[in-house]
Amino acid sequence: MSKSSFICLALVFTCLAAFVGCSTGPANKPASHVTDKKFTYVIIHGAWGGGWDWRQADDLLTADGHKVYRPTLTGQGERSHLSNTNIDLSLHIQDIVNVILWEDLHDVVLVGHSYGGMVITGVADRVPDRIKHLVYLDAIVPLDGESANDIRSRTGIDRPIRDGYVIPTWIKGNEPIPHDVLQPAKTFSERISLKNQSAVAKIPTTYILTVKKGKTPEQDEFYSFYLRAKGRNWPVQIMEGDHNVQRSHLKELVHLLETAP
Repeated sequence: MSKSSFICLALVFTCLAAFVGCSTGPANKPASHVTDKKFTYVIIHGAWGGGWDWRQADDLLTADGHKVYRPTLTGQGERSHLSNTNIDLSLHIQDIVNVILWEDLHDVVLVGHSYGGMVITGVADRVPDRIKHLVYLDAIVPLDGESANDIRSRTGIDRPIRDGYVIPTWIKGNEPIPHDVLQPAKTFSERISLKNQSAVAKIPTTYILTVKKGKTPEQDEFYSFYLRAKGRNWPVQIMEGDHNVQRSHLKELVHLLETAP
């Protein structure tokens, strides 16, 4: 074999090896966190908030091929013009049940942040057959017959109530849109009523506790719910961040949401 023929043959084998054993991407490229599975997320915001607060999370999840719904509860966010003191927890639960039924959603990954934990607990109890996975994000995990007020009184979390609304200290009344708004007090005082707990217990559920840098989990206001989740043998995660990680630790949060189901 001539020297030139030998070189050509070597090049052919080199190319074949590269085709079979190598990716087309750059060398040492880190593996993507994006899973091959695509999910339908329904994300429920916390008290005083709105679906607007989850737009960036929606953008990232959608870019990864998932379907995302981030409804705003009655009286909050862009629906604040409907706010009144008769709005209660039952109405907020119905808000989300209707989204799932009217959009004909199935295999839903239902995410509840903070007060949203009250809501997703009631939703799962109403339509357990539509839920694929529950995610409580730094959220309340209520027992049957508990209200948000009952829980807040035990955790030391308290907010003033005036004219039928729960008023957090950070709402001054002159914030640019979008912004937090007052929360009808009945959403905190109504006790949740659960009828299908055996069915809900079969739904895979994850709890994510967010803990501020420099703090221990035991110092977190939602630690008792983390313990409640562990007591139910749910997978639990602790991530560094403040209560609103959808703003402060967006990419890390999206990664956990994508890998929870």
